[in-house]
Amino acid sequence: MVAQVARPATRPAPEETTRTRRRRPLGPALGHFASFAAPGVLVYACFVLAPILVSLGYSLTNYNPFNPPTRYVGLDNYQLLLRDDQFLTALRVTSILTVIVVIVPNVLGLAVALLLDRHGWLYNALRSVFFTPVILSSVVVSVIWSRLLDSEGPLNEALRALGVDQPPGWLSDPAVALYSVASIISWQMLGFCVVVYLAGLQGVPVELQEAAAIDGAGPVRRFRAVTWPMLAPALTVNTVVLLISAFKAYDYIKVITNGGPGSGTTATIAFNVLQTGFDANHGGYASAMAILMLLIVAVVTAIALRFLQRREVDL
Repeated sequence: MVAQVARPATRPAPEETTRTRRRRPLGPALGHFASFAAPGVLVYACFVLAPILVSLGYSLTNYNPFNPPTRYVGLDNYQLLLRDDQFLTALRVTSILTVIVVIVPNVLGLAVALLLDRHGWLYNALRSVFFTPVILSSVVVSVIWSRLLDSEGPLNEALRALGVDQPPGWLSDPAVALYSVASIISWQMLGFCVVVYLAGLQGVPVELQEAAAIDGAGPVRRFRAVTWPMLAPALTVNTVVLLISAFKAYDYIKVITNGGPGSGTTATIAFNVLQTGFDANHGGYASAMAILMLLIVAVVTAIALRFLQRREVDL
């Protein structure tokens, strides 16, 4: 008998192996991805998308819970908003407040972070002190500053003791009240900016600083050429967070000034939305105001984010 020689198993060509791998079913992978993503998507859909869609639906009606029936009015609410002096005033107030809150904590936060970028227990304690207002409730902060800035409060009493006969009406003067509120919000958000900038400063390589110093660059030149470019991501985070926080400010306005003094001198868009929807019961009109505010915030945030991220790449 002739012994049969076993033939070696033929290996598939590399192209065939690649095709086989590509043809593997994606079902299990998609199933695992869906199992992990489903809870987050469900929460997002229930608490973000659903309220937006409901508000969008109400904004196209004359919805008033105490004055039925509800009728479809189309874009009438949006057209009325563009001619509403109260809404346009609120838009101007919100814009001024947002500009102040974005600039002041960013500038002061960077300065404080540069001063606290040291080692030692004292600097660690100061970091905690600056961050403490961030963890406080905005209502608590508003109540505290309302007492401090009252006409007969400690600040005005100190100014009178220094010889100032007519201290400013920090919260009662229409020309000053908005800037007082913006200062309070900036004070609370300062600690957040300090922490973010400190994290960015700790990520700056020491070798770059030393190399710049060896080349003869002074402190200002080293900051401009080395430190500031490395802080671009921190600037992006702070700017976007401050922009969104300032544009939707409501609780500070409600507690400190209630939209006054005068006629809407500190009333923001968010404040008007709550007043129109719950006090005047014009739910449809308030929903249109909220949707328009959402669009403005989304567009402005997208533009700012795109500009700042492009700056990160350029640097």
